[in-house]
Amino acid sequence: MCDRNVREGILVGCGNPLLDISAIVPLEFLKKYAMKEDDAILAEERHMPIYQELVDGFQAEFLAGGSVQNSLRIAQWILGQPKVAVFFGCVGQDKYADILAEKARSAGLDVHYQVKKDVPTGTCAVLITGTHRSLCANLAAANNFTIDHLEEPGNKALVDNALYYYISGFFLTVNPPSIMKVAATAHANQRPFLMNLSAPFISQFYMAPLLAVLPYVDIIFGNEAEAQAFAEAQKWPSEDLREIGKRLVAMDKLNPSRPRIAILTQGCDPVLLIQQDSVQEFPVTKLAVHEIVDTNGAGDAFVGGFLSQFVQGKSLDVCIRCGNYAAGHIIKNPGCTYNGKPEFVE
Repeated sequence: MCDRNVREGILVGCGNPLLDISAIVPLEFLKKYAMKEDDAILAEERHMPIYQELVDGFQAEFLAGGSVQNSLRIAQWILGQPKVAVFFGCVGQDKYADILAEKARSAGLDVHYQVKKDVPTGTCAVLITGTHRSLCANLAAANNFTIDHLEEPGNKALVDNALYYYISGFFLTVNPPSIMKVAATAHANQRPFLMNLSAPFISQFYMAPLLAVLPYVDIIFGNEAEAQAFAEAQKWPSEDLREIGKRLVAMDKLNPSRPRIAILTQGCDPVLLIQQDSVQEFPVTKLAVHEIVDTNGAGDAFVGGFLSQFVQGKSLDVCIRCGNYAAGHIIKNPGCTYNGKPEFVE
């Protein structure tokens, strides 16, 4: 919980808002759409009916999704104080956008979506078959975010007003100029800019915009697969996660007075906190097999837990421990969802 009053709008995030449509389905439903258990795919034309079919034919649940929006929701849950986090992303003008906004705001987020009338809101079908969870994402409107939304006076004021900034690597596929604008604002005002490597394909296919923004990044998050993909794209040795982290923090940085920090997760193995002159390990509490419901939201939850403490000015070790707490809680629930009140203790 928030043990000191944190002002509204202190944290700004940009990402891809997706409405998760989640339902328990039979295996035949997966086969109908040529999907496998535990798939995570981008929707093709043949998948487009899936979303309405889930709503019409199953007991579908709606959840506010998308990586950054997930992280900010978790941060809000732990802080227990509304509107600490502001979120920007692009949606359509439709019922799904209304549901998404309602779900996000009820979680305490201050959402300021850009609305595109001619494109549907991004959705992700979450197909649950036993302990398996298959994802089919249609980014749709989320792909259409433009920098002019951040330049509108009200939104510019929100960006200028924040003290912390968080953007996912996924957003590099959507609108790098917006990322650079937020990064430059953070740099000009000497405020922390945090980013996530997000997925191996970002390093494989979007390295140019990633390298353009990296000099602004104060804290970089990633898991072992993402860090290894970055190393391979840079032609570095990719076996040793510690060495990758050391090289990451040593890359060019615009503000040398605040050396870069890398925080690398590795599933149930310890989280690595890598700074200029040290590598620290933070153990992860191992869960029993029967406690693990869904690991998909663990990375987003880790960042959310971290941010909830970081915006309170807590030490990095407290931030990481809260990240581990949040990830452990989320793994016991379907999707990136939580139960009850947070029980993190420093």
